[in-house]
Amino acid sequence: TELGIERRFVPESCPRAVRPGDFVRYHYLGAFPDGTRFDSSYDRGSTFNVFVGKGQLIAGMDQALVGMCVNERRFVKIPPKLAYGSEGVPGVIPPNAVLHFDVLLIDLWNSEDEVQVQTYFKPEKCPRTVQVSDFVRYHYNGTFLDGTLFDSSHNRMRTYDTYVGIGWLIPGMDQGLLGMCVGEKRIITIPPFLAYGEDGDGKEIPGQASLVFDVVLLDLHNPKDGIAIENQLVPESCERRSQTGDFLRYHYNGTLLDGTLFDSSYSRNRTYDTYVGKGYVIAGMDEGLLGVCTGEKRRIIIPPHLGYGEEGRGKIPGSAVLVFDIHVVDFHNPLDSVSITVHYKPSNCTVLSKKGDYLKYHYNASLLDGTLLDSTHSLGKTYNIVLGSGQVVLGMDMGLQDMCVGERRTVVIPPHLGYGEDGVEGEVPGSAVLVFDIELLELVSGLPEGYMFVWNGEVSPNLFEEIDQNHDGEVLLEEFSEYIQTQVDTGKGKLAPGFDFEKIVKNMFTNQDRDGNGKVTAEEFKLKDQEAREEHDEL
Repeated sequence: TELGIERRFVPESCPRAVRPGDFVRYHYLGAFPDGTRFDSSYDRGSTFNVFVGKGQLIAGMDQALVGMCVNERRFVKIPPKLAYGSEGVPGVIPPNAVLHFDVLLIDLWNSEDEVQVQTYFKPEKCPRTVQVSDFVRYHYNGTFLDGTLFDSSHNRMRTYDTYVGIGWLIPGMDQGLLGMCVGEKRIITIPPFLAYGEDGDGKEIPGQASLVFDVVLLDLHNPKDGIAIENQLVPESCERRSQTGDFLRYHYNGTLLDGTLFDSSYSRNRTYDTYVGKGYVIAGMDEGLLGVCTGEKRRIIIPPHLGYGEEGRGKIPGSAVLVFDIHVVDFHNPLDSVSITVHYKPSNCTVLSKKGDYLKYHYNASLLDGTLLDSTHSLGKTYNIVLGSGQVVLGMDMGLQDMCVGERRTVVIPPHLGYGEDGVEGEVPGSAVLVFDIELLELVSGLPEGYMFVWNGEVSPNLFEEIDQNHDGEVLLEEFSEYIQTQVDTGKGKLAPGFDFEKIVKNMFTNQDRDGNGKVTAEEFKLKDQEAREEHDEL
């Protein structure tokens, strides 16, 4: 004669219990005391959905559901007076029947409910939160209140990407995402009237279902965003900042907003080299690389419309905000020339280096970021060259001009006057600006341009006869070489300094041997001032 309730399963967590006025979704088996089944929601494949305490149920069930938790199971015995009484239900429930119900509560909500947000992880740093009209990328698991999974972006291995607050989402999700930080994790519980309502979505979500979304926010931007720059290290000395048209070499780590690494120049052990402001890189990087100093470290945050857009690229998903931590190694402009800074010049600086002079100097060679490439000091010997003869890169030939012995200077050489785009494998990176700290130690004046040998006095009028030692009317290379060597040894003549003696003499001999037979005759033999310079330059 009394209502009987047996709680056969009660979940450990019960944040909310049924109260009169709540709307519930539950499954049930209905049977008579002898076990004969008269009804089952399972057989229909859908829950029974109803308000509690509003007379939509038999009185016994209205009472039995109060206090239930989602996922709780109750066995309910309802006497006739709280069921269908003396009339019963013709053809289904006989008069004065005691009814047994095995009830499992699936869902529970109230028309006064709002979206519930429970944050269970929030990053320490939260520079920005989701606002209306922002575009977000997030992962989620979608379940019903009883924990049944109906959808998951994780299973698709792709984020859900959408605008917030402009009607692209169900209203409850629009609300639940507001105020989130990138990296934040929260549970958003949405009543059906802020979700898919009475009809559901026609697929996985039934009508009147409360939805629970476990969300982690991965990305966030607004279509009106520009790039953001965070300076991490700016050198105290910054004589020059990058401008449009400059060529930069820089290292970078590229990550998504959630910290996922998608690329790194460090892993390739090679800088990324590019022109700036010319469209060679994505628009956001083009902008973010302007105004940097050599040695500077900065973070550049690039929204997708200035990055790789909706389509993404490679490991970069569509609509992703990109974070680049860059370190500028060097930069130059194709119009740059050699830069010379004199640190010390002797007071008695009268003899200046010029093309053709033989120079001995020490140097330290480094990159713009200070990386040491080479040093003559470590080798314990000077570097020796003939200035302007192509024995060093063009920029060094230019940088050594007009120096006096004892002078110290720094020469900065752009790559187009150095080792170019290719560099020197294993030694000098491609497109690298070079810095040479130089001290000139010795200078031997060279000969006038175009000469490899000059006389220190008057030239003998019988020069051919003097060279032709055996007086056979022909001069061989051996005779010619011996004669020149004697003139140099006795101080009567001077060879261009810094060159190999045998090569110079052979070249001079070849110039005189006009018919190429290996012999010079008196008719062939001419001094330099005896022949038109435009026709022949004796090396």
